[in-house]
Amino acid sequence: MSSASIINTAPINAGTYADGPRLLGDIGGTNARFALQRGPGRIESIQTLHSGDYAEFVQAVEAYLALVGQPPLKHAVIAMANPVHGDAIKMTNRDWAFSIEKTRQRLHLETLLIVNDFTALSMALPHLAAADFTQVGGGEAEEGAVIGLVGPGTGLGVGGLIPDKGRWIALGSEGGHVSFSPADAREAALLAYCWRTYAHVSAERLVSGPGMEIIYRGLAEIGNVGKVAPLTTPEIVDRALKEGDALCLEVLDCFCGMLGTVASNVALTLGALGGIYLGGGVVPHLGAHFVASSFRKRFENKGRFEAYLQKIPTYIITVRYPAFAGAAAILAEHLGESNHAPFKRTASAKAG
Repeated sequence: MSSASIINTAPINAGTYADGPRLLGDIGGTNARFALQRGPGRIESIQTLHSGDYAEFVQAVEAYLALVGQPPLKHAVIAMANPVHGDAIKMTNRDWAFSIEKTRQRLHLETLLIVNDFTALSMALPHLAAADFTQVGGGEAEEGAVIGLVGPGTGLGVGGLIPDKGRWIALGSEGGHVSFSPADAREAALLAYCWRTYAHVSAERLVSGPGMEIIYRGLAEIGNVGKVAPLTTPEIVDRALKEGDALCLEVLDCFCGMLGTVASNVALTLGALGGIYLGGGVVPHLGAHFVASSFRKRFENKGRFEAYLQKIPTYIITVRYPAFAGAAAILAEHLGESNHAPFKRTASAKAG
């Protein structure tokens, strides 16, 4: 179990909610992050727990509440890396299954919302500052246009924001599970390699943290490298960036190009002239290597639609725990409070 530092985004004189703090959660296949929102803009007491340490989702919640002193709660919203339809939740990348209503009762809550994690991350975008993003490549966002979101982590998340009469509507999507589409001979060979094991090869199968390990094994076989030691994704990244390992560098090059294809497909599908944002846990760890990679070139490489994509900016979300702001906005709207926030991306750090 690991804990993150506590943050407080509130002004000094910010108020608190009359009915007590609200519980926010961001649950992935690897980590379960929780926070308390004590008032508008006041997101505090962030802790990260390892999901594998808990047999059930509710046990992770109870462990967090014990860590922060069992605050009285009435309302909670949990962003989860999973489809959310109806009362029954069964996670794709974690062996957790539960009833929302029974969990609400067990935790003695008046409100328990479970939302898709990329729905929450999408809703966070209008509530973050320009300094929370880094632009990669050219392009300029069109004000009031649709926005796209792609994020490789334990899985591959896809989302979007649609403007509607002064408010934002988050697009629910399982776009990470679309069929993988190779863009060159190397990727076609990797697809053939995957077909030997999987009847369907999704974009997530390769364009994700675990996907890097598959790319590594596949490239080793395709390139006749011989038997290679099994490596985890963090080990692949370290060997590439710190040791200059040729095979691991090729893995990163392949991964970044594939992500460029996925991002451009989302941009075209949604008409995301407001930009494409990159979330998830993988890209920030690649740092300057990602900026210099084939990502942006591949993003723009769409034949007759190259000029269309050149106009669309791509941004890396650099702030920690961005999904909490979106989850809080979703809960506020559910409780009858406004979630409106202007979204003019007029400036950001530009990485290349």
